[in-house]
Amino acid sequence: MKKLFFVIALLGSATAFAQKDMTVCHTSATDKFAVFASNKKFNRDHPSPLPYVHESQAGGKMIKIKCADGVEANAYLIEAKSKTNNWVFVFQEWWGLNDHIKREADNLFNDLGNVNVIALDMYDGKLATDPQSAGKYMQEFKKERGAEIVKGALAFAGPAAKVGTIGWCFGGGQSMQASLIAGTQAAACVIYYGQPEDNIDRLKTLNCDVLDIWPTQDKWINKELTDKFVANMKAAGKNLTVKSYEADHAFANPSNPKHNKELAADAYKNTLAFFKARLK
Repeated sequence: MKKLFFVIALLGSATAFAQKDMTVCHTSATDKFAVFASNKKFNRDHPSPLPYVHESQAGGKMIKIKCADGVEANAYLIEAKSKTNNWVFVFQEWWGLNDHIKREADNLFNDLGNVNVIALDMYDGKLATDPQSAGKYMQEFKKERGAEIVKGALAFAGPAAKVGTIGWCFGGGQSMQASLIAGTQAAACVIYYGQPEDNIDRLKTLNCDVLDIWPTQDKWINKELTDKFVANMKAAGKNLTVKSYEADHAFANPSNPKHNKELAADAYKNTLAFFKARLK
């Protein structure tokens, strides 16, 4: 318990966390991001999403996916009209698999062309509409369960699937982890202001290029963390493209008051180009 209090105290500022926190430096990338949920300022920086009800025009539907741990996972699936082995796995923000994420999945499906898109429910049905609940769910998330959900999705897509991954905030980190889990099936990884993997040995196993969408005003996924990611990817011999924007965390989310329509559109344009070049 004393150790937990020590971690929370260190999180008084993102800079202090990035520079001095030795307690969590040996934990996983997923666990590190979950620690943010203990910080009241992190919660205040994530106002409740604006209401939105999504009606899919792309034929999206909720399905169940079998997982090796015996617990089925929920997913929002949009299948390509013509058979293809190209897939994009979409990962939620810390709110859960809400209608905003389903809209993003539809947009990717419509704009990428012949591709299957599946948004995975990493909270197993839990959905938050306020930062307190979102923080609780993110802290309760188990990386082992997350890995089982991704493996279940890979089995659903099939061994011939070429997989691109994308996520925002909590989902940005999950996008990175999913690409690592996908092994040789990984084709492209996009991270929007998410926690990168910082274990160089794990990064050496990555089989795809990474696009990191980084808002320079982000106090949590900050410059020091991003610079370290750049250095680690270089050390691992992997390709990383960082697209920086003069914006704050969650700038690409239309349901967030910090949404920057112009910059979000440019980030999305870069995302589409990145995927199209690797999911041919």
